[in-house]
Amino acid sequence: MAESPAPMETDTPATALGPTALVLGIFSAVGTWMFLIPWTVIAGALAITFGVMGIHYARRGTGRMWTATAGGVLGAAGFIGTATLLWSVP
Repeated sequence: MAESPAPMETDTPATALGPTALVLGIFSAVGTWMFLIPWTVIAGALAITFGVMGIHYARRGTGRMWTATAGGVLGAAGFIGTATLLWSVP
């Protein structure tokens, strides 16, 4: 056996938080312009949550900072855009 079966620091689900936040953030930002309102609110909130957690773990050395940051920013833009659109309707 050449490799150790013990888990390493990079073998964690935390490495998927940034890319997941990025995909959800893109969907939320694009979905706002396509009027997919229920899905953009959910995707935006999840992108913000996963982005913040991805940034937390990236600062500790697990995962990439740019994907978590971009996903969180896009999720916030989509969420805030949709919330503003909903609150502006009387």
